[in-house]
Parts: sequence; structure tokens; C-alpha cells
Amino acid sequence: MQTGQELQSDVKEEKAMREIPIRDALREAMSEEMRHDPSVFLMGEEVGSYNGAYKCSRGMLDEFGPKRVIDTPIAENGFAGIGVGAAMMGLRPIIEFMTFNFSLVAIDQILNTAAKAHLMSAGQLSVPAVFRGAGGAAYQLGAQHANSFEHFYAYTPGLKVVCPATPYDMKGLLKTSIRDDNPVVFFESELTYSLKGPVPEEEYTIPLGVADIKKEGSDVTLITWSKNVFMTLNAAEKLEKEGISAEVVDLRTLRPLDKEAIFKSVSKTNRVVVVQEQHPVASFGAFISHLITTEIFDELDAPVGLVSSLDVPMPYSKALETVVLPSEDKIIEEVKKVLYK
Repeated sequence: MQTGQELQSDVKEEKAMREIPIRDALREAMSEEMRHDPSVFLMGEEVGSYNGAYKCSRGMLDEFGPKRVIDTPIAENGFAGIGVGAAMMGLRPIIEFMTFNFSLVAIDQILNTAAKAHLMSAGQLSVPAVFRGAGGAAYQLGAQHANSFEHFYAYTPGLKVVCPATPYDMKGLLKTSIRDDNPVVFFESELTYSLKGPVPEEEYTIPLGVADIKKEGSDVTLITWSKNVFMTLNAAEKLEKEGISAEVVDLRTLRPLDKEAIFKSVSKTNRVVVVQEQHPVASFGAFISHLITTEIFDELDAPVGLVSSLDVPMPYSKALETVVLPSEDKIIEEVKKVLYK
């Protein structure tokens, strides 16, 4: 079976590439799927006439009209519920939250209805809905607008959870998510919408549950996802200058999880550090640590390292925010700890 890196490499070699920002990659993914399938529609706050809070739906209202690009009130529980009901009736809604911090208002619709409908209906109902939007911290958003909730949704059976980083991965994974017959929670980042990267002009998809090796290495495995991929790659470059070869594994999806890629990398390097923006308690990084230590304990030459946000609500102060969040220096420090340096 090909790895995520091999799959991505094959596609990039075969198809013409151009550099576009993440917001355009997301718009292309949604627009292409809406052209292919009339059951797909977009709904959320400011997705229409304002072109999206982060301009990810620019021009879509003009192309598809107000019945398929629907501006909603600031009422997440209401429009998420409408989307779930529409999905049960055979449509494929893309439900955009301006930020995943606001998705807590719709938590009953996502966790209690969307995630459980297929099981509770004995397979009679499916919920092919995508819940997408910005997650995690940005710059000085305060405690109520800077939460990372990937672990919260990954905890819930019945949901698929996707956390891409690059424009290429964003587009390919969003297209796959829209086509999936299960509810998918799709995380983006306010800080990377303008980040540019290579994306093929031709259509492509990326399968869920396939991690990608963003950098090969031999001394330590760094496991991460979402925007932390870029910070982790920067840390890996600095470590390289000190003679430490770090392999960077981008999970891309948390559910389904590519355990094979994790185990293969850790078995090669024998040391691992997980980098996440979540708090350490009951986090996805803690779960990965448990997974590694219970299933491939004999491959480890050191305890699993974990770089997280500090276990406090996010402060508004820019200086304090920097202290709370993961950083390149914290990653390097943790790597040296597992290497006993």
C-alpha cells in the first residue's frame, strides 16, 4: 500500500501545479463538488453576500445562487440542525462555522444527532454533512475564541475528523469529505487561509485516514496535524543544523487514524514527540501516546514526549499567549529530552 507521501508525490508529478492560498483551495473544492452534484450546498454565517468570513466562498453566491449558498443568522444550533435534517433527506450540506468555538452552541446537533443517526436508525439514515471552519488560536482572540476542539470531536464515534495543513491537502481532503456518506468535522485555521502552496489544476482527491510524511528523518518522529505542521517543520530544520534528524508525520485525519504510518515511523526512529495545540489533559496527543506505548512499547528507547498548550484558558495578552501556545523552542527542548541530550 502506498503511503500518503507516495500518493501525494505521484499526483504532483502527473498534474500541472500552480500556487494558490488555502482559501482558494477550499473554494475550488466546494465549487467543484457543487458543480458535479446538485445535492451539495453551502450554508453558514456570511458565506453568501460577504463571500465568507475568511473569503473562502468568494464568488460562489454569484455562481450558484441563494438556494445553494445560504446566509444564515448567528444561530449555530439552528442552522446546524437544518443541515443535519437536510442530510438525512438526501442532500449534502457543507455547514460553515465562523469559528469552531461557536460550534459548542450546536453540540447536540453534531454529537447527539449527526454522529448517532446511522446507528440509531439501524442504517436507515445517513448524514453526509461536512461541518467546517476555523479552529484553534489566532492572534489575541481571548479565551472564548481560541480553543482547539479536534480531540473533542475525535472522541465521538460516528464522526470523521479531518485536520489538514497545506493547500494541497485542504482541497483534496475537503472534496473527499463532501463525498463521504458520514458526518465529517473539518478543521481549518484563521492563521493559514492566505498561505500559498502547490495545488494541481486538474481534479484530485485524497483518501481519509492516510497520514503524510512531510519530512523524512531517522532520530526522532514528530507527530502533528493542522497548522502546527509548519511550526514542526521549522523546528525540524533547526534540529537538522544541530545534527538531529527528525521525521515529521502529518496525521491529516484523526478519525480515521493512520496507525500504520505512526507505528512505522516510530519503529524506525525509536523516539517520538507529539505536537498539539490542545491542553494536555485528555487530549488527542495523550491518546496517541497511549496507543504507541500499548501497541509498540518495545520499539521505544524513551518515553513519548508531548508538546501542548499550557493547561490554562487562553489569555488575551499577546506576550502571555506566546507563553501558553506550543513553539519551535518547546519542540526542540522536548526532542532533546527524549534523546537524553
